[in-house]
Amino acid sequence: MDEDLEKLVDALYNQRVPDAWGKVFLSLKPLMPWVEDLNARVKFLRDWVIRGTPSVFWISGFSFPQAFITGTLQNYARKKKVAIDKISFDFRYMDDTKPEDVRSRPEDGVYIYGIYLEGARCDYDKHSLTDPKPKELYSQMPMMWLIPVVDREEVTEGIYMCPVYKVLSRAGTLLTTGHSTNFVMYIEAPSHRHQDAWIKAGVAGFLALRN
Repeated sequence: MDEDLEKLVDALYNQRVPDAWGKVFLSLKPLMPWVEDLNARVKFLRDWVIRGTPSVFWISGFSFPQAFITGTLQNYARKKKVAIDKISFDFRYMDDTKPEDVRSRPEDGVYIYGIYLEGARCDYDKHSLTDPKPKELYSQMPMMWLIPVVDREEVTEGIYMCPVYKVLSRAGTLLTTGHSTNFVMYIEAPSHRHQDAWIKAGVAGFLALRN
């Protein structure tokens, strides 16, 4: 065996993702959860090809979700014939609807799901961020509607600008495209508290956990 094959065999024996495989998408999962995640991503894309554009997008299934976000803005810019730098998202939380119950796509924007919260959870009754339950490390955010808006006024009250990352490490490097290898975007999470409370708690969203 050459050196590369030996490293691959050692990684499989120790239930680690081989370095060559790990380049497919950023992940902190051990081997078996990583394989399950890979199969779920393949199924998501296969269903898209066979059945057509989905009504709701599993954003965690993208290796480069930043391109999907930008593409959504580009599609709206072409439709409205406006410059893309004039468009930003309005975030509407669909906490009364499950992704599997959605049968059609919105006229503008996209429905997404698959974001996990650390340091907080979404209160579906009060439609706001709240403290996590005892011993609860992560909680799932509800389905979200990203609505493109032209010349949208900046919102500063009643929200928390929650950073979203691909994996829990939060660390990443800047690519030549200007995108981070880990940071995805900021989302406006509804909140009855000042943003400082959630910043001190380190609240952030993630597309994938460790297992």
